[in-house]
This record gives sequence, C-alpha cells and structure tokens, in this order.
Amino acid sequence: MNDDEHDTKYAEKIEVTETLEKTEAGAEHAAIDVHRFGEREVVDLQEGTKRNLRTRHITMIALGGCIGTGLFLNMGTNIATAGPAGALIAYIVIGIMVYCIMTCLSEMAAFIPVTGTFNHYAYRFVEPALGFAAGWNYWLSAVTVATELAAAATIIDFWNQVMPDAAWCTIFMLIFLGANLVSVRLYGESEYYFALIKVLMVIVFIIVCIVFTSGGMGSQGPVGFKYWNSPGAFVDGGVGTVSVLLSAGFSFQGTEIVGITAGEADNPVKAVPRAINNTFWRILVFYILTILLIGMCIPYDNEQMANSDGTPNTSPFTLVFELAGIGAGVHVVNAIVLISVLSACNSSIYVTSRILLGMARDGNAPRIFSQTNRFGSPWIAVLASSSIGFVCCFVSVYSASVAFTWFLNITAISGFISWMFIGAVHLRFRHAYVKQGRDVKDLPYVSPWYPLPGIFCTVLCFLIIFGQGYTAFTPEFNSIKFVANYVGILPFILCYIGHKLIKRKPWVPIEEVDFETGRVTRYEIEKNREEIESTPWYKRYLYIFT
Repeated sequence: MNDDEHDTKYAEKIEVTETLEKTEAGAEHAAIDVHRFGEREVVDLQEGTKRNLRTRHITMIALGGCIGTGLFLNMGTNIATAGPAGALIAYIVIGIMVYCIMTCLSEMAAFIPVTGTFNHYAYRFVEPALGFAAGWNYWLSAVTVATELAAAATIIDFWNQVMPDAAWCTIFMLIFLGANLVSVRLYGESEYYFALIKVLMVIVFIIVCIVFTSGGMGSQGPVGFKYWNSPGAFVDGGVGTVSVLLSAGFSFQGTEIVGITAGEADNPVKAVPRAINNTFWRILVFYILTILLIGMCIPYDNEQMANSDGTPNTSPFTLVFELAGIGAGVHVVNAIVLISVLSACNSSIYVTSRILLGMARDGNAPRIFSQTNRFGSPWIAVLASSSIGFVCCFVSVYSASVAFTWFLNITAISGFISWMFIGAVHLRFRHAYVKQGRDVKDLPYVSPWYPLPGIFCTVLCFLIIFGQGYTAFTPEFNSIKFVANYVGILPFILCYIGHKLIKRKPWVPIEEVDFETGRVTRYEIEKNREEIESTPWYKRYLYIFT
C-alpha cells in the first residue's frame, strides 16, 4: 500500500483505542492499543497487569511445576501398586502426554500471550460455553490446592508442635496473600528459589541412588536390577499400571502454569518456547530417571513403601537415604516437602487470581475481578480466590482424611479435563489459522508433528478421565466409589450446560476466529529468531538447564 493508504488505515485503527466494544456475552473488552512496526499494525490488550516476569522466572516456574509432593511422597505408592517397570511405563506415558500438552499450549501462548490462557483460547477459538466451563473448572482445580497448607502444618509438627495447625495455615495464607497483592516479580522470585531448592534436592538424590545401586553406599553391596527379578518388575501382570496413570498425572499437574505466566512475561516470544522445549528434558531427568532409580533401590513389596501414609517418614526418598546410611534423610525430605507444599499454595493464589482475571475480561466472571492495583495485581481476584482457598484449608484441617480425598479427586480430574481441552483447542487453533490463509512459519513457536500431539493428549486424557474409576464397577457396582471417582467431572458439565442453556452462544466460525487481538508483533518474532540464530550451539543446549 502507498503512504496515504497506510496512514488512513492506521488512523482508522487508532480509533479503536478510543472505544470500548461490547462482547456478545455482554461484558466490555479491556482497552486496546494499536502499535505499528514498519508496515504492520498490531492490536494489543491492555489488561492492567505488568510484564515483570523474566525468562529465568518462567523457566524455573515451569520446572518447579513438575517437582512437588507427587514426586517426593506418592512415587513409592505408585511403585508398590504397579511394580518398578509398571510405574516407569505409566510415568513415561504421562510424561509424553504432558510434553505434547505443553507444546500445544506454547504455540498459542507464545503467539497470543494473554492472561487466562487456555480458557481464553477456548472462549476465543472454539465457543464461549467451552471457555466458561474450562475457566471455572481450572479455577476450582487450582483453588483446592490450598488444602495442602494443612499438610504444611502437619510437616512442621514433625519437628515441634509449637502452635495449632490452623494457626500455621493462617500465617502462611497471609504471607502468600501479601506477596500476591504486590508485584508479580515477587511471585517470580519466590518460585525461582523454591524451584531451585527442589532441583538441587532431586540432583543429590539421583547421585545417592546411583552410588547406592553401585555398592558405594550402604551395606547391601551392588544392587543393580535385582529387585526387578525378585519380587518382580510388575504387580498383577501389569494391571496396576493403568491405575497409576491418574496418580502419575496428578504428579505432573502444575506444568501448565507457564502458559498462565505468558500474559505477564517481559518477553513471551523467548521465554515461553524455551520453558516448554526444556520440559521434555526435565521430565526425562527428574521423573523418569528418579522412578527408575527408586525401583532399583527398593523392592515394590517393601512394607514401609507399600503401606505409605503419605508422610516424609515413608517417602521413597527417605527410605533410600536410610538404606544409604544417611540418618538425617527424613529431616531433609521433610524440609523439601514443606517447600514443595508452600510453593504449590503460593502458585495456587497466583493461578486462581489470573484465571479469574482472564474470565472477567471475557465476560465469564463478574467484571469487578478485572480490577488491578498500581502493582498490576488483580487484587480483588486475589482476595476472592485466597478466601475460598482459606476455607478449603480449614475444612481439611478439621476433617483431614475425608476432605483431602474429595479435594484430591476434584483436583486430579479437573486437571485432566483442562489438559484434554488444551489439546482440543490447539487443534482448532491451528485449523483456523491455516484456513484463514496464514503461514505457520509466522508463528513464534510451532508445535512439532501436528496434529499428533493434540490428538494424543486429548484422547488419552479422555480415556483416563472415564477409565480411572473402573474399580467402582468391579467386582460389583459401588455407588460411593463411583461418586468419589467422578465427582470432579460434575463442575465442568454443570458449567458447560448452564452457559449453553442460558447464553445459547454458537461456535465461533472458522473465518471469524480472531488472531490479531493481543498477538505478538512480527518485529518481536523476527528479533527473537535472529537472536537464536546468532547464539552459539553450545549455549542453546545449556538453555536446557537454565
């Protein structure tokens, strides 16, 4: 176009900044701005949040999401259920699925880094009802993580019970509440060091396991794979492997947080793809290698591991340290588990507030939750989410065993539902993108092997969601087990049907899918590619560990 035509078109787009358009849901969009880079105009959302998360923050947040109580406490139970080989297979399958999910999410988040991420993408690329249901489903899943604060109080009691559990819960909740009401940089820094401590712990554990199995520690001599021969590599001929899939998936839940941080990343084009690309290697090292080594160090019929009560005393990490002659192992594991729990609760407040903010922007939650303070924090959403989490925490304190079981079922299934729709929405995203005549090469990150990752994670999550409760039907139908296993599906179904009946909004037509609002600029994409091409090859590999 000539200069006059270009200036006219640009002036027309500038007018957009002076209006607030009503969405079909009846809510107002956030103010939008138009930037010009050369011959390209790009519309960006002005959400009130601040892009203060650096690449190192997002990289470690992604890593920290993989390492939590599921790794430190539940892995032993999974080995006892499926055997070392059976559990290893289950974690490999889930690990591949998680990597596929993250590549799907990264393609969308790197291109359109907005608050709300996958529920916003579902609302924008598929249909409003799906975005509404996906958003509230994930919010419910994340807000119940606050129940782990009760576990934090119990962990501290291991050393010395200086105050009631409810008091510890209150103190921790107030600390995290205060941290999340100020700059997101504080959240990034805290999670950076939380993750760093957990990573160092796993590295030390891996070294101890290797030395122990080689006969360099403990009194048993070289162990090798003898426990794979006796008592065996599988339990019940491999049937236990299926039942471990859900628990393994719960261990990985939290990795998708990196997508939520995209809306506050200072350079999402660079940070999000790097964090996602490195996910595969982290899963390989921190989960697959760890469960392989535990299966070599401890037989699956070990009485302490088989009868684990979910405390650091029966953690496979503690058992290996004791076998290796490290007497203080239980204290180290107790401290690391405490850090993991606190990290999970801190992330819970951050995630729920940003999901609520994103839904408010889309008209799927009260508009009041979109307000931000001068630090860029959605303070009303933070207060609302932390209040609900606080209630969940106190319920678990005073009815721990029953409440935790129900909250765990809701959280685990809700997480799989979110994963399933990340894959499904990505399929729709890419299909619409190509149908509109756009070039995939223009995306800052391209999910490899499309459409296989989206299909694989969508189908597998669906099978796990509906197959994990098979014990409710054998040997005869058990109504209590049935409700406990499938209660997590109910919130999503009710939200979807309710929105569909009340709003009656159709699917977004392929040709009307919006790929401009909030997207990164071509200038940013090309600049990032130039930086990658000019980076020495060895530094690219070092990014795996940074």
